[in-house]
Amino acid sequence: MWTKKAPGDIDAYLAALGPDKRAALQKLRRTIRAAAPEAEECISYRMPAFRLNGLLVAYAGFTNHCSLFPCGSTKPFAKDLARYQTSKGTIRFDPKKPLPVTLVRKIVKARVAENAARKKRRT
Repeated sequence: MWTKKAPGDIDAYLAALGPDKRAALQKLRRTIRAAAPEAEECISYRMPAFRLNGLLVAYAGFTNHCSLFPCGSTKPFAKDLARYQTSKGTIRFDPKKPLPVTLVRKIVKARVAENAARKKRRT
């Protein structure tokens, strides 16, 4: 859901969505939090996001779909994502058919590892 004004916090962002999108994104939020409990929630680019050693993932609700933004390439998950509409850094899904929890965990854990490796190279 894109608005001219950035949401104050994630709960406000989710509250502004319709019930189906809100439910799908709340489930996604819980799954991400469980996969990366040390990650910090934030608003980035007007969307709810998680960061740990940099941006991990973001998610959003739009008029006709919801999206997960892995903040990296979707190519490593191409086989798992074959049934979803994807682009370089976006996974779109119908809120009535949310992304599988196991797939979200896999993506988040991969992003945690990528960010940790990048941090290690910098130090």
